[in-house]
Amino acid sequence: MESSDARRLSVSLVDVNVGQEPAFTAISAHFEAILIRKEYGRAEMVRDEAYPLRFYAVRYWTDATAAERCHRDLEVQALTEKLSHIARVTHVVNGVRPSETMRVLLDDRRARVEADRRAGFDRRIKDAGRTDGDRRAKRDRRTGPRRVRDRGGEVDLIGAARRARENADAAFSHFKVGAALETGDGTVITGCNIENATYGLTICAERLAMFKAISEGHRIFTRIAIVADTEAPTPPCGACRQILWEFGGNLEIQLANLTEEKGRHHLKNLLPLPFDARLL
Repeated sequence: MESSDARRLSVSLVDVNVGQEPAFTAISAHFEAILIRKEYGRAEMVRDEAYPLRFYAVRYWTDATAAERCHRDLEVQALTEKLSHIARVTHVVNGVRPSETMRVLLDDRRARVEADRRAGFDRRIKDAGRTDGDRRAKRDRRTGPRRVRDRGGEVDLIGAARRARENADAAFSHFKVGAALETGDGTVITGCNIENATYGLTICAERLAMFKAISEGHRIFTRIAIVADTEAPTPPCGACRQILWEFGGNLEIQLANLTEEKGRHHLKNLLPLPFDARLL
């Protein structure tokens, strides 16, 4: 690896859950086949001799553009989500991905997404399959989106939001806000509020983080941290709640100020009767 071009090499540490090695092997083979078929590059899986259920996933990208296409590939994202159910993943080397504010490396005990949750993007698709006129009869989907578990050693999402807040441009309100959004594969996308002389063009930190994540190809999200310099917690505004729900589903919302966490909520409790594509 020492002779490899760091701009074209990615390495992840994968700790597979007990009893899930066959499923992991199948996912790995499928991922490698996608890389070759779509000319993204090639992959290699190396087992740690000291820990039988620990693997090093090495990806050699054709170039940076191929890596970006791969990260945006919905087929790859589906595999990434499946992997998150059976293993803990720590990104060690991300030579072709933005670093620092765009990605925070995960601890090897980072949170995983539960298997019975669906992406917020799913609720943007019009449901044409039911004829009874009641799209909520079988299941109220607001109660079903993702939760996060196994939080020991997780990424410091609030810290990322505090750092993002420093970049805020709040020349008119002087009220700076930072947000950090975690995706299903552990990427952390940050945002800050940016104000405009015509106030209607101002964008909040939460929406900026979500739009950045979407523009980079992410479609699965777990939680978001929001930080402001206030004693009381600062929840997202109505517009941000709508955007977060439509694209992220029932996210966990972490609220904090510059010194301490002020509370955690699930978005369904902040937006109890949302409008989305199911009503169209």
